[in-house]
Amino acid sequence: MRLIRLLPMFLLLLGLSIILVFGGIDYISIEFLKTHKENFKQFIDNEFLFSAIVFILIYATTTACSIPGAAILSLLSGYLYGVAFGTVFSLTGATIGACVLYFAARTALGHLLKSRSGSAVLTMQDGFRRNAFYYMLFLRLVPIFPFFLVNLVPAFLKVRFTTYFFASVIGMFPGSLVFSLTGVGLDKILLNSEGVSMASLVSDELMFGLLGLGVLSILPVFYKWILNYLEKIRLF
Repeated sequence: MRLIRLLPMFLLLLGLSIILVFGGIDYISIEFLKTHKENFKQFIDNEFLFSAIVFILIYATTTACSIPGAAILSLLSGYLYGVAFGTVFSLTGATIGACVLYFAARTALGHLLKSRSGSAVLTMQDGFRRNAFYYMLFLRLVPIFPFFLVNLVPAFLKVRFTTYFFASVIGMFPGSLVFSLTGVGLDKILLNSEGVSMASLVSDELMFGLLGLGVLSILPVFYKWILNYLEKIRLF
């Protein structure tokens, strides 16, 4: 039983060690992708399933270890795999990473991780007490708190895992889709980055992706209005 409680800590340390040993942080950049895009494409064409598993594991590890770069990885998912597969792979990686962090907070690493959350537990506890599922969904859709806090605090407040899981999957889907759309548009920019006008780089995917990112970015401005509305219809 004690070994099971230590499993989340082991997975976090293992994933972090792999990233550091192989210099994974250096790979999470647009510049690295631009330099090696042909190698990536060839590898994916030859080993699609294996590359997808590797991508999901990298995304999950980045999320679980709270390493900056999730947005870049979400863009890469669209660039490398297209909208459909990119959305599925980035959403799967984000969900796995969030679940690992949830269980880590509920077990061996709980006290250490709680010290990183500051006053966020007190700030969020009333919303979770009123309606855990819809508040979790709201926090996934409207990024008013850092991503790692939204992953951790529900565990500290003893939110049921099924509530955490399904609300996370539903709530993270729009963001995954938007970033994948933007990543598909990024493909055109990288492939035509020399000697072309900006007008020739515009694609439907890029425009819809950027529009979606714009909508997501302004949601926090209206979060109080959204909360008041949800309270009126008795979701919170």
